[in-house]
Amino acid sequence: MEKMRLGYIGCGFMAQKVHIPNFTSISDCELIGLAEVRSELGRKVQNRFGIPHLYRTHIELAQNADIEAVAVSADFALQGEIAKHLLQAGKHVFMEKPMAVSVEQAAAIVAASRESGKKLMVGYMKRYDAGNEIVKAKIAQFRETGELGRLTYARNHGFGGDWVCNLDTQMDGTDESKPSAPVKTPEWIPEQWRSSYLGYLQQYTHNINLMRWFLDAGDNVSVKAVDLDENGYSGVVIFDMGGIRVTLETGHVSHYRWDEHSQIYFENGWVHTWAPPLLLKNTPAEVEIYRAGTEQEITRPIPKPSWSWAYRREAEYFVANLRNPEPFRSSAEDTLTDVRLFEDIYRIFIAQQESR
Repeated sequence: MEKMRLGYIGCGFMAQKVHIPNFTSISDCELIGLAEVRSELGRKVQNRFGIPHLYRTHIELAQNADIEAVAVSADFALQGEIAKHLLQAGKHVFMEKPMAVSVEQAAAIVAASRESGKKLMVGYMKRYDAGNEIVKAKIAQFRETGELGRLTYARNHGFGGDWVCNLDTQMDGTDESKPSAPVKTPEWIPEQWRSSYLGYLQQYTHNINLMRWFLDAGDNVSVKAVDLDENGYSGVVIFDMGGIRVTLETGHVSHYRWDEHSQIYFENGWVHTWAPPLLLKNTPAEVEIYRAGTEQEITRPIPKPSWSWAYRREAEYFVANLRNPEPFRSSAEDTLTDVRLFEDIYRIFIAQQESR
């Protein structure tokens, strides 16, 4: 099979330090086009990675008929519009999260994917973490066999910390100013809450998406209660995910490591996983399985690809699964649910603030 010929949109931090190096290291992928509105920066990145073609806009790049798929990393509201245009131009798309900042925008992207027959994958790299794949499989096993009893409760805790993890941050740069992108949110959100909505969405879309995947909840998810501070960021949200009560604990701590973990409780034990800092290479999530009852046993399974990076594994998955008819593990259709849930959370939160 021929190599997948890829285009890339954007030359920012994540593009230079994560996505472009990962895609160019995959033997079945050939990066042949780059688009960047900052011309000098675009030339520098083009030369460093040996990319044959450079364009100023994604529209120009999409006119290259040799490009089969395009990866996008841009500002939150803007990248969804870029992805929609690329789908309409007949390209498969990989894009950073969040896919969209509103249900309206998300629905338009899904429609573009369906109408064009092209696939879109959202970069929820936690679903491609080798440790999290163990967690997903073990939860399904225990629910099927009943060996730990009934699944009773799940929680995700995310207070962040140092996500860069001493990564070499040296990268190409220029004096060119970055074009400003429109700050778009759902129209019903008052102006004073728009930036906090975007910050909350950007940070915790990973967490909600991961818990839905762990529990195989699909779109069968609703928001039951919201208790956030006035900053619209720190606090607790309670969901019903496929009949399971799930809590999301959010906040921030000036931690020199990374404070994020998920725990799924059964009547007779639990599955617990700790997330690595996002840019810590070759370190999958840690997993603990606790079996209660008479034996009282704790095991710590290690994935076979023990030294692996979720960001590289998602790039490998995109290339490997692009040409088959099956939907991606983190498809546009699936991601629409996450966008809906964030609007639901903020509708409740804003109503609470306005009633005080």
